[in-house]
Parts: sequence; structure tokens; C-alpha cells
Amino acid sequence: MKSSKRLTINIFIALVAGILTGWLFPHIAVKFQPLGDMFLRMVKMIIAPLIFATLTVGIAGHGDVKNLGKIGLKTIIYFEIATTIALILGLVMANILKPGVGFNIDVSSVSMAVVEKMKTVPQGHSLVHMLVDAVPESVVESMATGDLLQIVVFAIFFALAMCAVGSKARPVLDFLQSTCDIMFKFTEYVMKFAPVGVFGAISATIGQNGIGILASYAKLIGITYFSLIVFVVIVLVVACRIINVPFLGLLKTIKDPALLAFTTASSEAALPKAMSQMEKFGVPKSIVSFVMPMGYTFNLDGSTLYLTLATLFCAQIAGINLSLEQQLMIMFTLMLTSKGIAGVPRVSLVILTGTLTGFGLPVVGVAILLGIDQILDMGRTTVNLIGNCVATTVVARWENEFDHEKMNKFLSRNDE
Repeated sequence: MKSSKRLTINIFIALVAGILTGWLFPHIAVKFQPLGDMFLRMVKMIIAPLIFATLTVGIAGHGDVKNLGKIGLKTIIYFEIATTIALILGLVMANILKPGVGFNIDVSSVSMAVVEKMKTVPQGHSLVHMLVDAVPESVVESMATGDLLQIVVFAIFFALAMCAVGSKARPVLDFLQSTCDIMFKFTEYVMKFAPVGVFGAISATIGQNGIGILASYAKLIGITYFSLIVFVVIVLVVACRIINVPFLGLLKTIKDPALLAFTTASSEAALPKAMSQMEKFGVPKSIVSFVMPMGYTFNLDGSTLYLTLATLFCAQIAGINLSLEQQLMIMFTLMLTSKGIAGVPRVSLVILTGTLTGFGLPVVGVAILLGIDQILDMGRTTVNLIGNCVATTVVARWENEFDHEKMNKFLSRNDE
């Protein structure tokens, strides 16, 4: 059996075992949380050197500096189109399906206390703030905190300087190429622990909240996941069809990282494996290493859709009818506030709290969402990952650099 198929099966077994353990033995299950935390820490130690090495080699190895600007512009254009559609779809689904109407669940004082603390988390509300924050004061600090955008900015400047130096930079380029090879092998080792991490994360989640929470929040969970599926179908599937790339083939390629994203609710857990798979799928390393990290700041499709849906949910449970003008203002606000603060704990709820406060809406809905945030986060994180994988393919195809022959060979090998 191929290692990729074995990993998928092992992760799925761990997922089922984790759900059963959390349901049947909740007091024991919560003690497995450290297993999930350890796995996520192992992944985080990979990301910074992997992104820096792959992006630098991708740019400096080709030596085509002018092409970088075109790739960057096309990437931002696609990101804005995708996230805008996600925001609009969230508003449409909330107005049609009305997840907050008739919703009646008591809010605990503990949850409200957590929400009050979220109000104090600083958020950048302007494009200028976002641009300033993208420039690292120290790349060491950026790598320590896992700020992907700052690492990307430093890697781009470093690669441009290498191109300018020319042949003198060859030893550094060879060293970074070796680093890439080592980090991808390192990733393979870490992925062997993925089933253990998945078991720990999912069992602790079910153990803490109880399986009964799914029934209490069934309507909200159902509407959220349905909306995410609709986005995947009308945007991501259509995008793949336009560029003549089989969406199901792409989905099969990233099944392991997608399953990791779903079970751990962590984009970081899935990122290294996703980057490796997209290269095998036919996307050049230079595009994968540029688009994927950028996407986790500017292209969080699942999260942005959820934010507009959740904002109207909070208004609906309070009996507040927002006008079309107010809803559009909220959407434009979320276009900015949903970017640039990846890595903040409960990031979507933090942004949601700030948005509600800014528009004078009650934050009690956030306390309600707090109880199932992990379950909702599993869905939106998975869509974030799939959206960024599609983005790398779209940009590569737009640049006429996508290798269809490599894709066909890779898919045929996996079908054997």
C-alpha cells in the first residue's frame, strides 16, 4: 500500500476513534489534548524554514525578477475576486436561510467573559496598517511568531538580492535548495505523527463539548457547512473548469492535507503537505511557495464567508434587521479586518467581536458561537486550504506555467 493511502486511512481511523473516545469517555478524552498540541507544535517548527527556503529558491533559481511582479498582481486579483464572492455568498445565505431566527440557547457567564476579553484584541482596520505590518522588524521574530506574510516579504527581498549578486550567491542557493529537500523529508517524518495528533485533537474537542452539542446547534452547523459547500461548487469547481483542471483530481491530490485541516482545525498543520502535493500536481515551486503563504493572509475563503454569515446570525438572534446599506458596509469592513492577523487565537471570533462592536451590534451571539467554534472552524479551515490550492493552480495556469503532463502522470499513478 502506498504511504499516502496508508496515511489517509490512518488519519480516518484516528478521527473515528477520537469521536468515539470523546463521546464514550469524555473525562479521559480531554486528557488527550496534549497529543494534538504536540503535533501542531511539530508542524509549526517546519513552516518558517520551509517557506523561506522554497520561496527564495523559487525566485532566485529562475532569476526572472520581472515575472515576480506579474505573479504577485495576478495572485492579488484572484484573491480579491474569490474573497469578495465568499463575503457576498455569506450575506445571501444568511438572508435566505436566517440561521439566527428562532435560535434559543442560554449563554453562560463564562462565555460572555471570554467575549469581553476579545474586545481588547487589537485589529488593523486600514490598508496602510496592513502594509506596514507586512514588513518585518526582525525576520527571527517573524519566524518565531509564525507570521507568514512577513516571512514571505523577507524571502522576496532576499531572493531579489541574490539575483542581483549573481554567481557569488550560488553557494547560498545550493544551500537553500538542500534545505528545501531536507524540509520536505522532515515533513514526511512529522506527518507520521498526524494520526496521533488527530486523535488527540478530535477526542478532546468532543470530550469538552459533548456529542449532544451537535444536536443543539444543528441548524447553525448545517447552514454553515451547506454555505461552504455551495462556495466550493460555484467558485472553486467553476474556476478549475475554466482553467481545464479536474477539480476532483485536485481534491484527491490534497486529500491528506485537507483531512488534516478538517480534523485539527489548523491551516498550519496542512500547509507543508499541501505545498508538497501541489508541486507534484504540476504547479511550479516558485508559484506554490509564493501563493500558498500569501493565501493564508489574503485568501481565507471559508473564514470570510463565515464572518458575514455569523455577523447576520448575531443580528438575527437579537431581532435586529440590518438594511442592505448596513450589510454592504459590514462586508467592506470585513474585507480589511479579515486579513493580516492570521495566528491570533480564535481569530474569526476576534474579528467578529470587533465588527459587531464597531457597528453597535450586541456581542451575545459570539458567546453562543463560542461553544461550537471548533466544529465550525474545522469546515472553514478546510475550505481555506482547498481555496488556496485552487489559487496556486489558477495563477500557474494564468502564467502558462502549469504542467498538464505532470498532472496527468501524477493522477494516473495515484489511480493505480
